[in-house]
Amino acid sequence: MAARKIFVLDTSVILYDHNALNNFQEHDVAIPIQVLEELDNMKGGNETRNFEARGFIRMIDQLSRKKLINQWIHLKGQVKGKFKVILSGRPKGLDAEQIFGNSKFDHQIINAALMLMEENPGKQVVLVSKDICLRLKAKALNLAAEDYETGKIKNVDALYTGKTTAKNIPETLIDTLKHKTAVPADSLPLDHPGANQFYSLMHGRKKVNAFYDRRTHTLIPVTADPVFRIKPRNPEQAFALHALANPDIQLVSIQGNAGTGKTLLALASALEQRKNYRQIYITRPVIPLSNREIGFLPGDAKSKTDPFLAPIWDNIRFIKEQYADDDRMTAKIDELIATEKIAIAPLAFIRGRTLTKIFFIVDEAQNLTPHEIKTIISRAGEHTKIVFTGDIYQIDTPYLDAESNGLSYLIENVKNHPRYAHVTLQRGERSELANLANELL
Repeated sequence: MAARKIFVLDTSVILYDHNALNNFQEHDVAIPIQVLEELDNMKGGNETRNFEARGFIRMIDQLSRKKLINQWIHLKGQVKGKFKVILSGRPKGLDAEQIFGNSKFDHQIINAALMLMEENPGKQVVLVSKDICLRLKAKALNLAAEDYETGKIKNVDALYTGKTTAKNIPETLIDTLKHKTAVPADSLPLDHPGANQFYSLMHGRKKVNAFYDRRTHTLIPVTADPVFRIKPRNPEQAFALHALANPDIQLVSIQGNAGTGKTLLALASALEQRKNYRQIYITRPVIPLSNREIGFLPGDAKSKTDPFLAPIWDNIRFIKEQYADDDRMTAKIDELIATEKIAIAPLAFIRGRTLTKIFFIVDEAQNLTPHEIKTIISRAGEHTKIVFTGDIYQIDTPYLDAESNGLSYLIENVKNHPRYAHVTLQRGERSELANLANELL
């Protein structure tokens, strides 16, 4: 059995997962008092991190009933370790505040871990933080430091793409699918992973695109028909439109680089199906500028958030341009927006809502944590469809990366569910100039 360790958790870990305390098996977990102070400053508000802060504070309160939390407390569970809060102090040896300055809680948190090292020479003390700079500073002082690994997806370069190319398919079956006739999947030598899956089937120069429906165990031809005058420009875009239009698929994710058409396809599909839903709701997480909250921006809530939602409005304008010759349809789109049949708002504004009969699009989903993704999906009511779009390699938040963000977590953990479909878009369709940036720079 490996020697028990003491893990010291930083504030960033708690804000990522308030239940982190229970994810270290038999090892002990310590929380510097400065972390509680930072959580106290963050407990108010409607952002996810505010809910995480409150959730952790309540958990600690339950643990400490009739007990002193500056002493080791046994965590619940047969293989769990112990927990305590580390009070302020200075280590006898290396002092982070003396080296890095005393203006940051981060340096006091490092000192708390260094004190534990001195008090427990027989145990390895590890600082756990989502903050890369904090980990580097800790390692500079000979303190072991690591990222919080729970929920991380290993080897994201091999992440499920939702599509496969299969060659040497019998010509007769290619012809059958070309005539828009579904065929039993058993009649084709396909190696699908038990999930809804898209295929590019080939026989020589003949090619057809198909969708493997896990529920019916059949292959269904995928067409390249335009949706709300948006025509797919490559097979992957056709796959995405097929998944978005399939009423049996209630959860869709579309991953791809900038300019691959993720948001545009989702929005066009939603407008095409507008009569089937009570509302089309498009949202994205608001990432504060330079770590400052949007409250410092002038104006009302709409004025504060409109700059963050501009890319969504750009896509709506592009769709309207496709109907430049149809005044009636452009007026209809304006009416849908005016009556909030189409609603565009920051993600924080849906807190507490039940999403019933809504086509719900979450853009830039790579900036969400796994817990946020779970929270959104758990809001789904009857006859609701949820679509997540994003690029797992374009993270705008300091404590997430390609392995730990919510979109990667969703793709990896839900890929085999019969109500879910995923497509990775690889070819940029914005312009040749945009493709140059993605490919060469």
